[in-house]
Amino acid sequence: MSASDPPPGAPEAPPPQPRLARAAGIISVATGLSRVLGLVREQVFAALLGVSPLTDAFVVAFRIPNLLRDLFAEGALSAAFVPTFTDYLTNRRREEAFLLANRVIAAVTLILGGLVLLAMAWPDPLVRGLAPGFGPDGRRLTILMTRIVLPVLPLVSLAALCMGMLNAQGKFATPALAPAMFNVLVIATGAVLAVLGLSERQVVIGWSIGTLLGAGGQLFLQVPALWRTGFRLRPAVSFRDPGVRRVGSLMAPATVGLAATQVNIMVSTMFASHEPGANTWLLYAFRLLYLPIGVFGVAIGTAATAGLARRAAEQDMEGLRDTLRQALRLVAFLTIPSTVGLIVLAKPIVRLLFEHGRFTAADTRATAAALVFYTIGLFAYSSVKALAPAYYALGRPRVAVVASLSAVAVNLALNITLFPVLKYRGLALGVAAAAVVNAGVLLVVFQRRWGGLLRRDLAVLLAKVSAAAALMGVLVWGSALLLERAVGTRGVGANALVALVPVVLGVLAYGGVCLALRVDEIDVVRRLAARFRRR
Repeated sequence: MSASDPPPGAPEAPPPQPRLARAAGIISVATGLSRVLGLVREQVFAALLGVSPLTDAFVVAFRIPNLLRDLFAEGALSAAFVPTFTDYLTNRRREEAFLLANRVIAAVTLILGGLVLLAMAWPDPLVRGLAPGFGPDGRRLTILMTRIVLPVLPLVSLAALCMGMLNAQGKFATPALAPAMFNVLVIATGAVLAVLGLSERQVVIGWSIGTLLGAGGQLFLQVPALWRTGFRLRPAVSFRDPGVRRVGSLMAPATVGLAATQVNIMVSTMFASHEPGANTWLLYAFRLLYLPIGVFGVAIGTAATAGLARRAAEQDMEGLRDTLRQALRLVAFLTIPSTVGLIVLAKPIVRLLFEHGRFTAADTRATAAALVFYTIGLFAYSSVKALAPAYYALGRPRVAVVASLSAVAVNLALNITLFPVLKYRGLALGVAAAAVVNAGVLLVVFQRRWGGLLRRDLAVLLAKVSAAAALMGVLVWGSALLLERAVGTRGVGANALVALVPVVLGVLAYGGVCLALRVDEIDVVRRLAARFRRR
């Protein structure tokens, strides 16, 4: 028995802390709404434009600010700012914390605003670097749309700062709902474009404008909630402020440490630009994958980040281990069955959601194949959302840097090796494998340095949920096959039966097996569901 194992006769593991589980539940519901709306957004996009050079051009144009948003705004900036702001709230006066926030807001506005202006003036190198396979016409259209959507970056970066400030003060609902506003405004733009009878080129340009409007909505939705906390926006430029310098010093390694997924997607985009339609197929597939990542991984990671920062500020190492271990248990409980379900039902789900308008059956098969390969890394993707912030809370960002660089190297090697054979499918597999490497390095190093994660109770939980998910997968596969033979695949009603009935059966089967195996996390989910029903 290792030192980290519980003593004989002790319970397998305590249930997750109510505060973490409750916060994760709130964020899960709000984030789930946003992800569903995100799927609706992509459905509208697919119905309007299908898969074509126009859609590939928009995907690349939006990928430039979107990758930077994930990397800086919702990645490095949040990982650096939240622990610093939380430390100020915990150990200093509230006014000092708000002054720090104003100074960081000013710095972000000046720096990112300047970068966006430069990129808008000279977008051609960006587009050529990200999509070397595009011809002259595709490149010109991509440059036009890039100029439209580039201001998304500072808007969502400021929205991420608002989110971090609210989360650090225990306010989770409004910031979790902010991305839903982004999707609502883009969907509304798509509805307007659909009734105007515009050309496809005009539609894709209008969609770019709607994307910019959505980013503004994501920011301004949070302003009233932040105002109620007592925060007031005041110009306060000071790059010499110790807190600003601390955020900057954490951001540099955090940028590399959290960059694995974004860099890997960028590399995949470069390869995919040589295969018509590939960037769009990969976008739709990753959007489906991001639903469980957002609902489970991001929600748990966001709730855990504030707790990890608070434990680190209080120098409570045992509490930090408990928070991280419980977050990983919740991630495993929720993402392992999601992995099995998405792999088994990839084609029925894609067909139901996207095979409308200009989106064809061939596009369904291609998108489903990419989804299967992406899904292999779902547990790892979600685990990184909780593991990486722990290193920044502890002031040890170099480990996350090494993990991220290792993941990038693996992805690049697999892309070079697999793209000639598997084409876009090999790109999805490379991203998934890179996520596994990233999570594995973070987990092993934490265990070696601080211990307390790879305990027997986590291994038992993984065995139980894997067994439950395997039984669920057999039921889901069999029911989907029988339904497809019985009702066919023509029409929304038939496709809904084939895709959704197995999902319901799978959830019930997984929950029942987990109850029989006495998985603690099933009780947490039941209590959260009961609380939300009462509300």
